[in-house]
Amino acid sequence: MEESTSDNDRHKIRNICILAHVDHGKTTLADQLIAAAGGGMVHPKVAGKLRFMDFLDEEQRRAITMKSSSISLHYNHHTINLIDSPGHIDFCGEVSTAARLSDGALLLVDAVEGVHIQTHAVLRQCWIERLSPCLVLNKMDRLITELKLTPSEAYARLLRIVHEVNGIVSAYNSQKYLSDVDSLLAGGTAAGGEVMEDYDDVEDVFQPQKGNVVFACALDGWGFGIHEFAEIYASKLGASVSALQKALWGPRYFNPKTKMIVGKKGISAGSKAKPMFVQFVLEPLWQVYQGALEGDKGLIEKVIKSFNLHVPARELQNKDSKVVLQAVMSRWLPLSDAILSMVVKCMPDPVAAQGSRISRLIPQREIGSGDGVDRRVVEEAELVRKSVEGCDWRDEVPCVAFVAKMFALPVRMLPPPQVGEVVGSFGEEGEGESDECFLAFARIFSGVLSVGQRVFVISALYDPLKGESTQKHIQEAELKSMYLMMGQGLQVVKSAKAGDVVAIRGLGQYILKSATLSSTRNCWPFSSMAFQVSPILRVAIEPSDPADMDYVEKATPNGRCIVRVQVMKLLPSLTKVLDESADILGDIIGVKSGQTVKSLETQGTNILENGNPAEVIKKRIMDAIESDILCRIENDEDHAEKCRLKWLKLLRRIWALGPSYIGANVLFTPDIKADSSDSSVLIRGSSQLSERLGFVADSGNSNSVSEASSNESQVLYMDAERLESNVITGFQLATSAGPLCDEPMWGLAFVIEARITPSTGHDESETHQQSDQYGIFAGQVIATVKDACRTAVLKNKPRLVEAMYFCELNTPTEFLGPMYGVLSRRRARILKEEMQEGSPLFTVHAYVPVSESFGFTDELRSRTSGAASAILVLSHWEALLEDPFFVPKTEEEIEEFGDGSSVLPNTARKLIDTVRRRKGLHVEEKVVQHGTKQRTLARKV
Repeated sequence: MEESTSDNDRHKIRNICILAHVDHGKTTLADQLIAAAGGGMVHPKVAGKLRFMDFLDEEQRRAITMKSSSISLHYNHHTINLIDSPGHIDFCGEVSTAARLSDGALLLVDAVEGVHIQTHAVLRQCWIERLSPCLVLNKMDRLITELKLTPSEAYARLLRIVHEVNGIVSAYNSQKYLSDVDSLLAGGTAAGGEVMEDYDDVEDVFQPQKGNVVFACALDGWGFGIHEFAEIYASKLGASVSALQKALWGPRYFNPKTKMIVGKKGISAGSKAKPMFVQFVLEPLWQVYQGALEGDKGLIEKVIKSFNLHVPARELQNKDSKVVLQAVMSRWLPLSDAILSMVVKCMPDPVAAQGSRISRLIPQREIGSGDGVDRRVVEEAELVRKSVEGCDWRDEVPCVAFVAKMFALPVRMLPPPQVGEVVGSFGEEGEGESDECFLAFARIFSGVLSVGQRVFVISALYDPLKGESTQKHIQEAELKSMYLMMGQGLQVVKSAKAGDVVAIRGLGQYILKSATLSSTRNCWPFSSMAFQVSPILRVAIEPSDPADMDYVEKATPNGRCIVRVQVMKLLPSLTKVLDESADILGDIIGVKSGQTVKSLETQGTNILENGNPAEVIKKRIMDAIESDILCRIENDEDHAEKCRLKWLKLLRRIWALGPSYIGANVLFTPDIKADSSDSSVLIRGSSQLSERLGFVADSGNSNSVSEASSNESQVLYMDAERLESNVITGFQLATSAGPLCDEPMWGLAFVIEARITPSTGHDESETHQQSDQYGIFAGQVIATVKDACRTAVLKNKPRLVEAMYFCELNTPTEFLGPMYGVLSRRRARILKEEMQEGSPLFTVHAYVPVSESFGFTDELRSRTSGAASAILVLSHWEALLEDPFFVPKTEEEIEEFGDGSSVLPNTARKLIDTVRRRKGLHVEEKVVQHGTKQRTLARKV
C-alpha cells in the first residue's frame, strides 16, 4: 500500500493466517507478534493477556475468537499481513475466509493436548487452498511445570505430534494421488493438465531441520527453532551451522570422545546416549526453568551473562519466580524473532504463491472452438488469469480482487473521511437506523485498486462467454473508501496493489457473502470457497427391503391418466456417490446445488478442472455398484452377474435425479417391452441423463408422433410428450417432501409408468365431461404422480435416516458419570474412551444424533459444572431400524407386547411427530391410548 515501505516490491509481502484447534493459543501468539512488530500498538507486558485481535465485546467476555481479523506487521523490511481465525467448530466459516486470503498458515498444536479434531479440519482447509504451512508446538512450558516430564519423555511426545501431523498431510496427498489416477484412467489429465507428482519421493512436510517447526510458549513470549540452537553450539562443538541443524532432530547422537555426530549404529548397545535434541536443547531449557522456579539466582545470572541479555534489575528482583523466568526467557529466545523469521524464510510471497494456487483460485476452462465463442472475450479472460497468476501489480493490468466475507462495523468505529474520499449517504447501505455499515474483507490479486474506482461485482455463476444470459450475476459498483485493517482499528488508504489485504466500503448492497471484483467484465469468477460443514438437519427415508416391490396405482380425477409406481432401494454405495457428487452432477446437468459437500473439498477441484467430469462420475458409479455386489454376494458368481446386468440395464434408463434434479434418488424410464396392446399411450420419458453420464441409452425411448395411425392417436402421443415434464415435476415434489414428515427422501429408485387413455365420452359424469373438454390438466398429473410415489414408499416399510455428529469430549475423571448420563439421554453411542497421558482428563469419542444435539453443550456444562467440553462434527447418515408404525401382529409379538400397551416408546415415531408438529402438519395421536387400562389415583386422607 502507499504507506508501506515495500510498496514496489511484492516479494517482501507475506500473507499468513493462524489456524488451530480451540484454545491452542492463536490469539495469544498474535498478541506477541503485534507487540514486537506492530509499531507499539501492544505493550510487551500485556501481550498474551490483552487479546488484541478479539475486538468484539462478546469475544472478550467469552475469551474465545469468533471472527477472523487482520493486522499488518513490519519485520526486517517485510510487510506481514496476519489474519487470526477462530478455532471452534461453530465458526469454521471464518477459517475458510482466512485461508482463501492467505498464502501461508501457522498451524498451532498444543504440546500437551496434541492433535485434536479441529486440527484435522484446519489442515484439510490448508491443503485444499494450497497454502504453505509451518508448525508451531505451543505451550511447551506445560510439559515442565504441569506434566513434570523429563527431557527424554518430552522429546518422545514432541516427536509423536510431529509424526502425527505429517501423517494427516500424507493422507490428504494420498487422496489427491487417487483422484489424479481416476482422472487419468478416465482419459483426462491430473489436476487440470498438471504433471503428476512422484508421490513415492515426497518427504514429510514438517521437519524441524528444515526450519518450518518452532517450539514455543506464547503466553511467556519465548520460542525457538532448531536454527537458534545450531548457531549457539556451532563454535563450541566445532561444527557448521547447517550440519548441526540437520543433527539436532531425529536419531542423532554426539560422541564426546571422538567429537563426532553419529546415528544409532554408531553408539554401543549399553550406552545411555541421548539424542542431540534432548542433550543440547531440552536439558538446558529444563535446567533454566527448574533453577528459576526454585529461586537459583546464580543460574539465572549465568544465563544472562552467557548470552549478553539486557534484563532490567527491577524484573530480576521480583518475588514472583514466574515473572523472573518470563523476563529471562523472552529475551533469551524471543518468540517474535523465531516465528517471523520462519514466516519470511519458509512462506512464499504473493508472486510465488499465486503461481502455485492459480488452478485452485481460477480453474482452467476448456473452451471449444465453436462459431458462437467470442475469441476476444476468451483472450481477455485469459489475460486476466495470467495477471492473477503472476501477481502483476502494474497500473495498466486489469485489477482483480476477491471478497471473502462481509462484516458489519459500527459507523463510529470508522476513521474520519479523508480529503478526496467518496462519502455516500447512509441509506445506500442500510446504515440509518442501526448506525452500522458493511465492509468487504478482500485481497487484491492483480492490478491496483483505488478509492472512487468503479468495478464489476461478479458472482460465482457468471460466465463471460454467455453474454446476456448471465447479466444478472454481474453488477457495477463504486468503491467509497478503503482501509488497512489493524486489528481493532482501521487505517485509511487511497489505493492498494496486488498482494495487499484491505477492507472496502461501498459494496454492502451488492455482495451477500463473497464475490469477485474486476475492472473488466471479461473475467472468470474465482472458485467458491470450501467450507468444513454445511446445513444438514433433515430427515430422509428409505425402504428396508431392496427386493422388487409391488406397483401402486393411482388415476387422475377424470380417469384419463393412470399412474403406476414401483419403488426400490438403491445400493448404499451408489447412493453415497450420488450424494457426494451433487455439485459435479449439477454442472453436468446444468443446475447448481447451492451446497458444499465435504468430500468434494478434496476431489471436486480436480474433477471440475478435468475436461470430462462425466467420465469420472460414470467410473465412480460403476465402481460403487461393483463393490456393493461383491460385498453382498461373495460366493454365488451367477447371482452376482445377474445383479450386475440388472443394474447396467437400469443405468441406461435414468430419466432424472431428485430432489432439485441432483439428489440421491433416481427416476427410471418405464420398461418399453411392457407396453400394452390396448389403446392407451405410455409416457415413455427420455434417457438423456444416461447419455450425459456416458451410459448407452435404449433406442426408441421417446414418444413419437409418427407412430400414430389415426388422428386420435396423434393427439394422445402429443399429450404424452407434453406431460413428460409434469411427471418429472411430480417426482421432484415427492422426493423433496416424503410421506413421513415432509423431509427429503434418500436412496430410492422409482419407476413411473403413466398411461394416457382416450376419452370414451359415454358413461362419464358431467363434471368429468366438463374437465375433459380441455384435455388432461398438467396439475392433475403432477399431483397424481406425487401421491403415487408417496403411497408406494409408505407401503414398503419406510425408515428414517438421521444425520450423526462425531463428538469428542474431554472431562476430568470425577465428572465421567454425569457426562455418560447426558450422552445416554441423547441416544449417543460410545466409540472409545481413553485417558490422556500425563493429565487427569479423559477423552471420549461418541456418535450423537443431530436431532438430539440442540442444547447438548449447555446441558453438558451444567451437569459437569463446566468441567467437560465437547466438539461436534458431522460424520455420516445412519438409518433408524425401528419401524415408526409398529403394531404387534404375529403370535410372538402379541405374546410379548399384548395389544400394544407394553410397547416401549418408539424413537422413530417420536421424531416424526416432533417434525410434523414443528411444520404444522397433522399428527395422529390418541388422547386416551387404552380405555380399558385401570388407572389408580393416589388419595390423600
